[in-house]
Amino acid sequence: MTLELDLRDLATDIAREAGELAKRRRDEGVAIAASKSTLADIVTEADREVEALIRSRLAEARPDDGFLGEESGGGTGASEVTWVVDPIDGTVNYAFGQPAYGVSIAAVTGPADPLGWQVIAGAVAAPALGEMFSAARGHGAFVGDRRLSVTAEAPAGALVATGFGYDPETHASALDELRRVMPIARDIRRAGAASLDLAYVAAGRLDAYYERGLKPWDMAAGSLLVTEAGGRLGWFETDAWGRRMMVAASAAVYDRLVEVLAT
Repeated sequence: MTLELDLRDLATDIAREAGELAKRRRDEGVAIAASKSTLADIVTEADREVEALIRSRLAEARPDDGFLGEESGGGTGASEVTWVVDPIDGTVNYAFGQPAYGVSIAAVTGPADPLGWQVIAGAVAAPALGEMFSAARGHGAFVGDRRLSVTAEAPAGALVATGFGYDPETHASALDELRRVMPIARDIRRAGAASLDLAYVAAGRLDAYYERGLKPWDMAAGSLLVTEAGGRLGWFETDAWGRRMMVAASAAVYDRLVEVLAT
């Protein structure tokens, strides 16, 4: 097996175990541990416990690799590989008992920065939905054992997902962008978990997804799912708050979506 496939299988196994832990803690009831940028951006004790599990399992399997996690930060390792981890993506959904949350684990080479890295393997577990998405660079993207492919056309308009930042000052700008997208959209979805939005683009369940202000761990694994499923992904200009926009879409709608967002 190649390194990419080995790392994909490792990410998948750990994401499955971590997802089971997250789901178990959700069933037991969650506690709010802290807040991040705003009161709406919460952290649960489960986030921290799940990330600790993932970090421990990765350290056991590949002690020389680097690590970058949402909750515990990280650092570089002796190898060329860094693991980029979101233990529970969609924390607000998770805290409120909604099933749209995921565990995202990706292996990257190069800097731990979406503009400079190369994602070589990744997995996104959706434990409440019973699905596992995985990809290895050059080997395709899958949900379970089924190979994924982005949508080939969108004759009735694109089904587009997006997300809004937690800072209320940014909401007017986000709504202006949404108004520009609506004429080319069949409908809009706002699920609140970037990793699953990207997985759904890869699976053809969405035609496109765009959002500003994503963190590396939000989209590392999901970005590889999209490109390995035949989709396109790009980063665009920062806004007044310094937030860069990411667009992921099938080739059928990518150029048009970028055009309307740029106007």
